[in-house]
Amino acid sequence: MTAKRVTVLGSTGSVGANTLSVIAEHPERFRVTALAAGKNADALVQQARDFQPQFVAIAEPAGYTSLKDGLAGSGIETAAGPEAVVEAARRDAEWVMAAIAGAAGLESTLAAVERGAVVALANKESLVCAGELMMAAARASGSTVLPVDSEHNAIFQVFDARRRKAVRRLILTASGGPFRSAGRHDMAAVRPAEALKHPNWDMGAKITIDSATMMNKGLELIEAHHLFGMPGDAIDILVHPQSIVHSMVEYSDGSVLAQLGTPDMRTPIAVALAWPDRLPISGERLDLAAVGRLDFEPPDPERFPALALARTALEHGGAEPAALSAANEVAVAAFLAERIGFLQIADIAGDTVAALGSRRLESLDDVRSTDGEARKVAERFVIRAAGAGPR
Repeated sequence: MTAKRVTVLGSTGSVGANTLSVIAEHPERFRVTALAAGKNADALVQQARDFQPQFVAIAEPAGYTSLKDGLAGSGIETAAGPEAVVEAARRDAEWVMAAIAGAAGLESTLAAVERGAVVALANKESLVCAGELMMAAARASGSTVLPVDSEHNAIFQVFDARRRKAVRRLILTASGGPFRSAGRHDMAAVRPAEALKHPNWDMGAKITIDSATMMNKGLELIEAHHLFGMPGDAIDILVHPQSIVHSMVEYSDGSVLAQLGTPDMRTPIAVALAWPDRLPISGERLDLAAVGRLDFEPPDPERFPALALARTALEHGGAEPAALSAANEVAVAAFLAERIGFLQIADIAGDTVAALGSRRLESLDDVRSTDGEARKVAERFVIRAAGAGPR
């Protein structure tokens, strides 16, 4: 068996590290061609030593000296800067994990898609910000985009693409995060340390906060629309605290197909790595008798306004999803720095989208322009909110 050549973008983050963990269990099946990370040079050096790729890139130029010195004499090519990350995506690998968080991952993901690679997509912002552009590029190049988010990966596993017209709706499940049953008064006083304690999943800081606000589910709704070609009103969200049923597909005959499993990102990663085959991996197996019960409830729109913001952005289309994503990134960073309160994250995202208004999005330059302007506007709202105190 010829080893599949693999590139991991965002290799030192949670998804990237889990991807390398799965690859390490099957060294005969995969060969790492390139690695790219944001700024964690020490972790990137160790990964490069372990997997011996041809090329390693770090986005933050300040980390380049540590990267170069750490790999001196290894024969591994090194580079730094955002353009180096795009170069990693262009290297000759059949399969690319796109796991750079936020809008920073857009250009490298698009580069991998444009050259026709199989792209495992863990960067939901790529489709939120530029879904039509990304999927059009995939159709033009013959690229296959495989979802890695547990919810979209679950839908992918039970979605009958040959009988798309028979699909009635998609049901994205959400854990509800750490504040699923908290009142708004209590949520207003939440500090970052509390919001980072997700009850089920081990994720990076940004996506963990997005889970707590349920903005992640709103962004996933937009992502699902682009991945599966379903209109927003045919995509529902259901809170499922146990995180066992990862999502469902309802068909026109009333059948509902669900994918179940333990809350472990290694499972959807393995699905994408081995596609169209299956890959055995180690880890805890689902024991439904031990779980005992599966609960479901609708999300509360009053306590989680981010869901309505995302639905509206999808309905309006154009640049609104990109503006929402960018503003949310700024607001989450401000909350983590304790500049604003928890409930102000969604407020700032919504205020930014409203301030920018409706505009067309037809090119990557339009995406960049919207992203940059939304960040500036959001930062102004952060400054205003920080001066006013929690709402």
